[in-house]
Amino acid sequence: MKKYSVKRYQKSDYATWNSFIGQAKNATFLFHRDFMEYHEDRFEDFSLLIFDAGKLLAVLPANKVSNAVFSHQGLTYGGLVYPHKIKGEQVADLLDCLLSFFKDCSIETFFLKQIPFIYPSKGNAEMEFFLLNRGASLYKKEMNLVINLAMPLTISKSKLKHLKKNEALDLELIEETELDSFWKLVLEPRLLEKYNAKPVHSLQEITKLKALFPRNIKQFSVYYNGAIVAGITVFETETVVKSQYGATTKIGEELRALDFAFISLIEKYKKLGTLFFDMGIVNDTNEKGFHAGLLKQKEELGGSVFSQDFYKMNLV
Repeated sequence: MKKYSVKRYQKSDYATWNSFIGQAKNATFLFHRDFMEYHEDRFEDFSLLIFDAGKLLAVLPANKVSNAVFSHQGLTYGGLVYPHKIKGEQVADLLDCLLSFFKDCSIETFFLKQIPFIYPSKGNAEMEFFLLNRGASLYKKEMNLVINLAMPLTISKSKLKHLKKNEALDLELIEETELDSFWKLVLEPRLLEKYNAKPVHSLQEITKLKALFPRNIKQFSVYYNGAIVAGITVFETETVVKSQYGATTKIGEELRALDFAFISLIEKYKKLGTLFFDMGIVNDTNEKGFHAGLLKQKEELGGSVFSQDFYKMNLV
C-alpha cells in the first residue's frame, strides 16, 4: 500500500478544498464548503484531505459522532472525492490510508453514503468495490425515483389527460428570484398540515444558499389568478436536476398544479440536454418501507427506481 498523508480540514484549507471540488471527477456543488457549512453548528466536522507528496489527491466530506465517522450527514450524498485521472489501485490505496487514519484516531465505525451513479458522468464505482472487499456491509438502500431524460418520456396517459383538460385554466409557471412566497405560503403550511413537519432548510438557510449558488438552486412557482398555488425548488448539477422540494396548496391540489409544474420542468430540462431528473426518495418508516402514494405519483411522471446505497464498516 502506498502511503499518503491525511489531515483534518481546517478553515485555512477553504480555498484549496473548493478548488479541488471544482475539478473533481465525482463532486457537485454540495461539497463546496459554503454549502457544507451553512449548518456547521449541527455537526462536528471531520472532513479530511489526503495528500501525495504535498499534492492534494482526495477529500472526504464527513462529520463525527462519538467514535463513528459519517459521510457527511448534512448532505444528500457523499463519499471519497478524487480527480478525473485517478486509477483504480490508487482508490484502493486511498481507502486503506483513510481506514488506517481512522484507527489511529480511535474511530470504531465508518458510514458511507455514496453519491448516486447518475451524478458522476465518468463513473464512480471503485470505492464501493474496495469497501466491500475490505469487509464493509451494505446496510441500507433508498428508492430514488429518476427520469432518464435521454430516453423518450413515459408520463402516464392519465397525467397528460388531466394536463390537457386544465390547459384552459391558464396556470403559469414562473422562475422566481426569491423563495419567500413558496416557503411561507405553500411549503411550510403544507408540511405542517400534512406531516407536522418543517422543511430541512429554513427560509433563511435556503435563501442564503441560493444567493451563494444562484446557478445551481432555482425556484419555479405556479400561479393561478395571480396567487401562488404550487412550487418546486430544484438543485442543478452538471448532469442532473433534482427536485429538492415540491408542494401545493389545497387549491393547487384541485388544479393539479404540481403535476403541471413537474411535467413542464421535465420537458424543459429534456430540451436543455440535462441527462437525469432526480425526483428524490420514497422511503418511509411504515411496514412497507416506502410511501406508496409518492411512489405511484413519481412513476406516473415517468420515474424509475435508481437506488442509493449506504455502507457500514466496523474498524474494531
